[in-house]
Amino acid sequence: MKVHFLGTNGWFNSSTGETPCVLIEAAEGYIICDAGNGLRKIDRIITDSSKPIALFLSHFHLDHTFGLHLLPKFHFPQGIAIYGQPGTKDHLRALLASPWTAPMDKLQMKVAIHECNEGDHQLPVLFTCRFLVHSDPCLGYRFALEGKTVTYCTDTGVCDGLRSLANRADLLITECSWRRPNQNPQWPHLAPEDAATVARDAKIGQLALIHFDANTYTTANDRSDAQCRAQAIFPASRAMPDDSVIQL
Repeated sequence: MKVHFLGTNGWFNSSTGETPCVLIEAAEGYIICDAGNGLRKIDRIITDSSKPIALFLSHFHLDHTFGLHLLPKFHFPQGIAIYGQPGTKDHLRALLASPWTAPMDKLQMKVAIHECNEGDHQLPVLFTCRFLVHSDPCLGYRFALEGKTVTYCTDTGVCDGLRSLANRADLLITECSWRRPNQNPQWPHLAPEDAATVARDAKIGQLALIHFDANTYTTANDRSDAQCRAQAIFPASRAMPDDSVIQL
């Protein structure tokens, strides 16, 4: 299994990266987490038309959904299934509409939208979703793939949903928006120490940090500092740059 980090910035694109998109390339299929600008790269990796493609949206903030504007770029024979919280169908039909972009019913490729409640699900792969804590409702996901578990939780503060999804995961992919803990309590996010503490307490295998606030993490050195601070608490921590890969 390969985990491709196609976009690792939060908020906006910058010289350090594009907005969030992670693609898990597994035997069971292609699992995409969030649809920031990094989504534009998925056709570099998705080459097997026999495998399903599933896109999981954490929430509807534009840095996580703007890449959906690029759906007309893709012509995957198997189409794409989009999964998200209740309300996803209405929100995406409003977002992907004239006069702003091509409406979803004009796409040449089949796109199906599925809404998920909290809990365990069997299709398209085994996964669990829980609500996190953020300024707007946001889902985190835990996937069972090739006998391993990969957890994806971004745009969240420390909460029970994050801890539950992270528990003993082989890989936790989570955010690192703030430079210091509790930087803005009205807009919950994680700092390096928050993410690393959750990883340590959850007894995970590896921690991958993404969603670096582009306004405050402006250089690669800023991310290196975050990685060092996380490693002081949980040594198996990495600050992921765009186009990096973790193999499990």
